[in-house]
Amino acid sequence: MRHGQCVVWGVFFLTCLLLTPLQAETPTNSSLASDLLPLCRVLSGETQAANLRLKLLPEIDGSPQQVTVEFQSDADGNYRFSAEHADYAIGVRRQESATTILLPKHQKVIIGKGADLGDDTLVADGIVSRLVSSDSDWNKYVPLVQAAEPNAVAFLLKTVAQIQPGETPHSWRFGGENSLQFEEEGHLIRGSLKNASFELEIRDLDEATALDLKSNALESTDFEVTEISREELERTLSRGIRRATEILAPSHRLTHPPQNSCVVDHGELKWIEGHRVVILHGTPEEIGTAHGQLMKEEILKTVDSVLYTFGTVNMIRSGKWFRQELDDAYERLSPHIPDDHLRETVAMANSIGMDSQLALVVNIFPELFHCSGFAVFGSATTDGKLYHGRVLDYMTTIGLQDAATTFIVSPNDKISFANVGYAGFIGSVTGMNSQGISLGEMGGRGEGEWDGVPMATLMRRGLEECSSLEQVMNLFETSPRTCEYYYVFADGNRNDAVGVAATPDSIEFIKPGQSHERLGEGIADCVVLSAGDRLEKLRERVISQHGKIDTTAAIHLMDRPVAMESNLHNALFVPVDGVLYVANADHDSPAAERPYVRLDLRELLSKSLDADLISGN
Repeated sequence: MRHGQCVVWGVFFLTCLLLTPLQAETPTNSSLASDLLPLCRVLSGETQAANLRLKLLPEIDGSPQQVTVEFQSDADGNYRFSAEHADYAIGVRRQESATTILLPKHQKVIIGKGADLGDDTLVADGIVSRLVSSDSDWNKYVPLVQAAEPNAVAFLLKTVAQIQPGETPHSWRFGGENSLQFEEEGHLIRGSLKNASFELEIRDLDEATALDLKSNALESTDFEVTEISREELERTLSRGIRRATEILAPSHRLTHPPQNSCVVDHGELKWIEGHRVVILHGTPEEIGTAHGQLMKEEILKTVDSVLYTFGTVNMIRSGKWFRQELDDAYERLSPHIPDDHLRETVAMANSIGMDSQLALVVNIFPELFHCSGFAVFGSATTDGKLYHGRVLDYMTTIGLQDAATTFIVSPNDKISFANVGYAGFIGSVTGMNSQGISLGEMGGRGEGEWDGVPMATLMRRGLEECSSLEQVMNLFETSPRTCEYYYVFADGNRNDAVGVAATPDSIEFIKPGQSHERLGEGIADCVVLSAGDRLEKLRERVISQHGKIDTTAAIHLMDRPVAMESNLHNALFVPVDGVLYVANADHDSPAAERPYVRLDLRELLSKSLDADLISGN
């Protein structure tokens, strides 16, 4: 999710605060309260028919840009929100008969009809309590903003924001260079902030706009129309916005989650140096059930991040309803997913009361991941051991780090493995098995070429089925593949590794030390994969450290800028020792800037076996 789209999410949420009518009181002697009165009357619902226009000029990705937001509402609960940026635009319109999403950049309309069902409706009454999450830091401010009492708001701004009178009448300064200027008796507010400026107009609703709010949303439009159920449309926006409030302003509970251990049949949740580890074993049904029992809350956050928050942003970007895109992809991918993986996913969904089809569809999301990787051994390392590094660069801005988990999985009659992943996903993009095999993936192009085994499914099969590098290579060579992916496969017991370039039609293996037109001149006993400037920096580091690489040096090979700002997790595998080092992003820092935790796969499997024997499972 780009920073500009985050701005729209924040503004969308704040405009929704306008929909809960309360009562604003007349200000006392405070001139700030008087300046705030028109805005507070709209927020409180005293002015029910309102027209607001916000012109926001933020600095996004280092350059000034403009976002224009408009919001109109009437006394009957009809409202319209729109946001437009040079690269994207969205309109949301709610009437008694339908809720409509307008995507003008794509000339498309998505309309939801039907009854208001469930807890995720966008009906105006009580909307704030549904859109702001209790896991968002914004939650503590909602009661005051809802009440919109001018004296209380002015008091909050003076005491918390330390706002002070400016040099001219009706001007205010706070936080250094931040300022507000109220004009036209508070109906026009101009602001200058650290990385943005804005202009907010507050007007009464004119007669023409009032009539338009009640009119048929599809009149006089030639846009392509997609119809879905109103329940699905409003659930997507409601849960997407609610999750976005957590991502934009995470509460202490998200940034410092309670580190409670838990044991269930065939599963255990434990914390190691602040890192969530889940140990699972048994049949597909037993593993899936334990996964759900141990991680219900985190699974739901993963679904909200992927299907609803990312899904809405992707809809704005592509003009397509994201759930339909996933359904179409799943229809083509599902024939290639092993039955035991499907059973595990369904069992996980059933254990938390989730629709099983939803869980199956969401599990193909890792098809979109992109990354970097390397393997170094022999003459490149101080002890000759193989070190395999894997950098996952993908969307820290959708909050997957809240569900970051390393799974230790022992399926019956298969090879045990460590899977660095996220609650709710059973496939793998980063893993190592008990036989010394480690795998890491980086995505390429070819999105939409879905007639094959999902990448994350193929990766997991490599971990649970293969005990040698040759077996992994054969599995990937003989399986139908999707899209374009690059991989690093490593075998710690044999001190060998390969880079892999795979498409649905071809597969190429790049051996250690082999020169390649995309990767540059070969480096002895090394496989190095990345792209652009990150590849050049990674090569530079490997060459300069060649012969001196140990655990610490290998971890630093993944430092920024090899890892991108979107760096979601990093892992360093030492497969001959059965050891991995894992770092996950948090809400403030990419994974490369976070501490690594050492995990011993053999020790964790041994303790899991001991506990299993004690419990009698």
